[in-house]
Amino acid sequence: MFVTSKGEIEGAKPIWFVTPETFQKTCAALEAPARAFIAAAGFEPKAGRHLILPGMSQAGVLFALEGGKEPKDPFLPGRLTELLPAGTYRFANAPHDLRLGALAFALSAYRFGRYRKADEKQIKLALPEGIDGAELSRTVEAVALARDLINTPANDMGPAELEQAAVALAKRHGASTRVVVGEELLTENFPLIHAVGRAAAKPPRLIEMRWGDTKHPKVTLVGKGVCFDTGGLDIKPSSGMLNMKKDMGGAACVLALAHMVMDRKLKISLRVLIPAVENSISGDAFRPLDVYRSRKGLSVEIGNTDAEGRLILADALTLACEESPDLLIDMGTLTGAARVALGPDLPPFYTDDDHLAAEVARCAAAENDPLWRLPLWRRYDSMLDSKTADLNNVSNNAFAGSIICALFLNRFVPAKQWLHFDIYAWTPSAKPGRPEGGECQASRALYALLTARYG
Repeated sequence: MFVTSKGEIEGAKPIWFVTPETFQKTCAALEAPARAFIAAAGFEPKAGRHLILPGMSQAGVLFALEGGKEPKDPFLPGRLTELLPAGTYRFANAPHDLRLGALAFALSAYRFGRYRKADEKQIKLALPEGIDGAELSRTVEAVALARDLINTPANDMGPAELEQAAVALAKRHGASTRVVVGEELLTENFPLIHAVGRAAAKPPRLIEMRWGDTKHPKVTLVGKGVCFDTGGLDIKPSSGMLNMKKDMGGAACVLALAHMVMDRKLKISLRVLIPAVENSISGDAFRPLDVYRSRKGLSVEIGNTDAEGRLILADALTLACEESPDLLIDMGTLTGAARVALGPDLPPFYTDDDHLAAEVARCAAAENDPLWRLPLWRRYDSMLDSKTADLNNVSNNAFAGSIICALFLNRFVPAKQWLHFDIYAWTPSAKPGRPEGGECQASRALYALLTARYG
């Protein structure tokens, strides 16, 4: 995607970024034939428009950005990969954010080509001066990893295949892995993971990865790995089930974050936990109003079998807390309520630590990886009350679904340094830097957070 050789950079076609404020000045610096062509084309610097300047000594591209100092989307330069013909290009001047502009260019070029021939248009960008190419490539590779995992359908991305992806990543970085499968989950006290996944033909499992010096601060990542979600006996309608191959998006984004951490060799002791299951229907499926005792010892009544992600995360989070990590992060595609509240592009996150929340918000803004804090509103805790168990896995009403899920998980997490992300992991329609399909959410912001802390 990025070229760094002197010859390729010298031969790259220039891209001039213009805004309504800079259009005239930028054009005035071009040669007369280029200015004449721009005038004849009637080009107006409206955001997202482009003009190819052909067949002249300054052959290149004009691309219009939003005016003002704070653009709505610093990824707008990513549109160029769709608009431009094959070739090598360079930024002749800087967009609003040079690093994010280059990142968006690369992220927009992603194609999922496992099952059919992908677009073969070769479009490359000369690495802008002053930008860390290794860091940029690391991020692009991590995002592509998450997208590939999420886009792969469940017949090729079940619990076993998700395990294989995690093991392959671990081998690449010299990490160790341990996997607990099937009935071993009961022997080793992971009853909620077993209950959710036992009905599927592919047995459930808990995947564990460890990397780094144990003397360094302990950071644990937990990712929801529901490889397909029928909803269980509280079955989803066909429209709700259609995209459930992405229900392992939390696991995919955790693996993307783990790749960046390990490749950068951050000074942390990293632990990754992925409960991987399919929420299927068979004679052995868990049922509404069943009661299971969790790893923590709390009994949980099943108010709805379609609220399965929080169940498998509960056992994994309990295991994580047994080592008292310095920072605990979990991610999962958990509630439709989060999408109703904030839409597909803006995942909510939860924490009790105001300073940590401010760090996350700062990193999310800097990385254009949008996140928004919602409250762990404990006045809603009573909505999880059960008459027969310590708690229910859902509330008795339709209000505050994402907050209720966070409060449920919080029952299993005594640590204050805890971050919970209710992600969507999908882009419904293509945007600059974000092709339609599986999406890596929150990982880039969290990588920036971890780099700032432990880099």
